[in-house]
Amino acid sequence: MIALCIGFFMILVDSTIVTVAIPALQEGLHTDINSAVWVVSAYLLAYAVPLLVAGRLGDRFGPRRLYLIGLAVFTLSSLWCGLTGSIGMLIAARVVQGVGAAMMTPQTMAVITRTFPGERRGQAMSLWGAVAGVATLVGPVLGGVITTNWGWEWIFYINVPVGVVGFALAWWLVPSLPVHTHTFDWVGVALSGAGLFCLVFGIQEGESYDWGSVWSFVSVPLLIAVGVVLLVIFVWWQTRTKADPLVPLVLFKDRNFSLANIAISIVGFVITSFALPMMLYAQVVRELSPTQAGLLFVPMALVNVVGAPFVGQMVDRYHPSLIGGFGLVCLTVSLFWLGAILGPGLPTWQLVLPLALLGLANAFMWSPLSVTATRTLPPQRAGAGAGVYNMTRQVGAVIGSAAIAAVMESRLHAHLGESAGSYSATEGAAGAAGHLPAFVADGFSRAMGEALYLPAGIAIVAVLAVVFFRNPHGERTKIDEPPQKQTTAP
Repeated sequence: MIALCIGFFMILVDSTIVTVAIPALQEGLHTDINSAVWVVSAYLLAYAVPLLVAGRLGDRFGPRRLYLIGLAVFTLSSLWCGLTGSIGMLIAARVVQGVGAAMMTPQTMAVITRTFPGERRGQAMSLWGAVAGVATLVGPVLGGVITTNWGWEWIFYINVPVGVVGFALAWWLVPSLPVHTHTFDWVGVALSGAGLFCLVFGIQEGESYDWGSVWSFVSVPLLIAVGVVLLVIFVWWQTRTKADPLVPLVLFKDRNFSLANIAISIVGFVITSFALPMMLYAQVVRELSPTQAGLLFVPMALVNVVGAPFVGQMVDRYHPSLIGGFGLVCLTVSLFWLGAILGPGLPTWQLVLPLALLGLANAFMWSPLSVTATRTLPPQRAGAGAGVYNMTRQVGAVIGSAAIAAVMESRLHAHLGESAGSYSATEGAAGAAGHLPAFVADGFSRAMGEALYLPAGIAIVAVLAVVFFRNPHGERTKIDEPPQKQTTAP
């Protein structure tokens, strides 16, 4: 578990650590804001698109082998990122880094699913979930500290020694599990890859192109529509192909698997969309440095770390609807609470209370969702199931990132009118910090608070999804499939 969590932690930290360093990247590489933002976007895009294929490759060639290859790619590309001297090369290196991350992520869940028996899987998944929750919070703090003291290059260099240690531990400790022979669905690979690229790129970059034309003959809405059509064709193909399907649709006959995927996509949406308005409020209104703004999230991370082990023990004994539902209710309440209180004169302790509740939500929701999704999967489908689960989480995060940017801009214009352009939520806000007139500080705070109502409202859907979980304790695999030939991984 320790060996797997080191790599998983690095992957998720790199999803957020670069955001704080964007101004330093602009200055160091002499580039504009749009190019600098692509350093983040390229990684997220390259991370999301191959997840389905990576999960299936883990089934075919062994999760340990795929994990080690992905970790090697991720570590070497991190070194490339730090050494590069141009924005174009940095973006290219981040694409390779995202591919390495995609190769690793499904294998962590697959190994846990196949290694730990059902009655102990909750404790293992609680650690996996705690790592996921903490990593998304550590990124901005760590990025601010490293960039301030050593420069932007070191947010990538730091991955190298950690990656080497993680590789050695995984080589030593992670077992070689039996693999399953598959006839690979190459048409499904092409359809899913193209469809996910069009959909994720369109949603992720829609705001950058003002939802207009990406190229002379392709608009953002058209690109998203093409992505949806390709994914619909992909689902149809999965029902028709005689090869082993890339996504066995039989997985979705399991009600818990289907509901857990709905819930985790919403969690990805909420966690990603909540962070941006909070960071902008902290830096623009409260005039905190990036490091100080990141430190506001420390209570949330601490509550998560302390609570996750206890939740892991509960998951193995109690109905997941009770545990996951409590966590998601805490998530909803904390976001509505934050949205209602954000203001220029808010005492810090009043801000810490809902953030601590958000940490409790993280402790209670990650483990029951992941355990419920994977508990009844047969071993030969563990990689495919993990790929689908992580892909839905990542797509939810991309949609959340695009949606919150649009909502913030809308609320800023509602509260600040024509002057909103001087305090843009996506570009100019950070530069306005320190000299906000009183009416602007109040309007900006209310805009950020009201933006949080979007993820809070969406979180209610996840609460409704987990209510219908079936109690998996004591159940055997529900998915009836013919046995497949197993071989030992080389």
